[in-house]
Amino acid sequence: MAGRKQFDTDTALDAAMIQFWRAGYADTSVDDLSRATGLNRSSIYSSFGDKDALFTRCLERYATRYGAEYEAALSCAGERPLAAVRAFFAVTLERLADPGLPDGCLVAQSAMAAPVLSPSVASRAREAVGFQRARLHAALKAGGLHEATAGTYAVHVAAVNQSLAVMNRAGADAEQLHAVVDVTLDALARALEVGNAAARGPRCPREGAFDGA
Repeated sequence: MAGRKQFDTDTALDAAMIQFWRAGYADTSVDDLSRATGLNRSSIYSSFGDKDALFTRCLERYATRYGAEYEAALSCAGERPLAAVRAFFAVTLERLADPGLPDGCLVAQSAMAAPVLSPSVASRAREAVGFQRARLHAALKAGGLHEATAGTYAVHVAAVNQSLAVMNRAGADAEQLHAVVDVTLDALARALEVGNAAARGPRCPREGAFDGA
């Protein structure tokens, strides 16, 4: 429309996402969002709705962007489950190491801030966390773990992944974060070994090896 200022929606959403990510939902005002996006309050409301609506858009944008990376990392789980989970963690570690991005994880921060979020936004944050667990569960089942064991490790790996973001925000260095991941991968490797042994079934006795022989 002639005389109306145009802006790029994706650029504005990315700027708003970074603002929420850096400061958190509660400590981000509409004025903060206006400064971050370069849009006045009227443009924000008319283009994205209220603060809750914009935050939901940003949360979905974040979950979609990094969810696709996690999905790609886990794509080889059927053949190489341990390598897949290692690649899953690498997505997080690389993001946390990027100096151009805020510390922590927008989804994890949002889930922890659920008490100050509206019910609909808090529900969306919990859904994002739940979807990550479901993605891991499916990958670990494809990698050979029994249903229950895959479920347990999916919860564990998702929890460790979220804790990396919390540790990063609290000042943990890369060496500490990698050490946490290594412990988790070692435990998963043992579980996969047990699962593979169970799938192979009991070993046949050696030919000629009988009681009393």
